[in-house]
Amino acid sequence: MNPAVDNSLLQYIENEIIPRYSFVDKAHSLDHISHVVENSLSLAEKLGLNVNMTYVIAAYHDLGNAVSRERHHIISGDILYADENLRRWFSEDEIVTMREAVEDHRASSKHEPRSIYGKVVSDADRELSPITVISRTIQFGIHNYPELSREGHYYRMVEHLQEKYSVKGYIRLYFDFGQNRTDLEELRRIIADESRLHDIFNDLFDELSGSAH
Repeated sequence: MNPAVDNSLLQYIENEIIPRYSFVDKAHSLDHISHVVENSLSLAEKLGLNVNMTYVIAAYHDLGNAVSRERHHIISGDILYADENLRRWFSEDEIVTMREAVEDHRASSKHEPRSIYGKVVSDADRELSPITVISRTIQFGIHNYPELSREGHYYRMVEHLQEKYSVKGYIRLYFDFGQNRTDLEELRRIIADESRLHDIFNDLFDELSGSAH
């Protein structure tokens, strides 16, 4: 953890907020939150931002998934804003900025984040390692569409990857540096190579579903 984060704030978040993710789905587990926190603090350091604000935004950004996946970004912002304990460390204006950043982090959002803090958590929230992205897409299909055939899962995966991650997809990165940019470029090369994508799907589908082709 970045030592520049206020120690009393760090202890509060680690003891009272982070454990709440045990009630959230596996895709938004403690490992994911650690990933977002680390990425956010790394970006904040490079950009000269307030690390305490950045840390809180990252820590709260997915809490709403325990209530609603569709509205989790709004609910997470509400949870942050309602936490009176945060007013020990932050002004009202800072809390509003943090709430807006949490609300703005969702990849499918149609508007650009209202502050650089929203852009930081938005980029930090992306886990764009190609194998991670493809694995999660397959896992989602297996869990939510068990009636699909192997071929059906493949085409559902392709549709999702094209819609979200291709050159014409809706995912956006706000900074041109860092691992996410490198990973996204590689993922797009895989998506554009149908033979390579199909081979990766076959290997991962067997592993994730326990089947063999």
